[in-house]
Amino acid sequence: MKLLVIGALAGTLSLGIASYAPAAQSRLAASSLDGSEAVPTQAMTLATVHIPRTVKANDQMLAPGTYTVQLMGEPLKPAVGETPNLEQWVEFLQAGKVRGKAVASIVPADQILQVEREPVPASGQARIDILKGNEYLRVWINRNGNNYLIHLPTATS
Repeated sequence: MKLLVIGALAGTLSLGIASYAPAAQSRLAASSLDGSEAVPTQAMTLATVHIPRTVKANDQMLAPGTYTVQLMGEPLKPAVGETPNLEQWVEFLQAGKVRGKAVASIVPADQILQVEREPVPASGQARIDILKGNEYLRVWINRNGNNYLIHLPTATS
């Protein structure tokens, strides 16, 4: 299910989402739809987040607590026609040890309003949201002009 959600997001981005956005938000230059030039592909720390409930990260249980989220620098191989580098692995670290990993969908700042209607976290900040009847927890990190969306199923789903 989580790959379906992530695939749907990536598919929306690669299909030229500017045509679906309101006129005020569709000022994307054709070259900015690619997004791969501004998206990092090297390992780096994204943020420190507090997970308020038990979730699954790639079938590993993450207990409630504070985690450092680190981009692994490992983009997923895109499907034919999808933009490269916009889905990458992240790790959740606690006390210096990897506790789980998940896929982050990366949305450049000039495209986020076409994908998500919620207020964007301030630059350098993260936000945790409970989604879809408490079945998913979203970690949303805004770093260096990119939004990293990580969807984790709750342990009860």
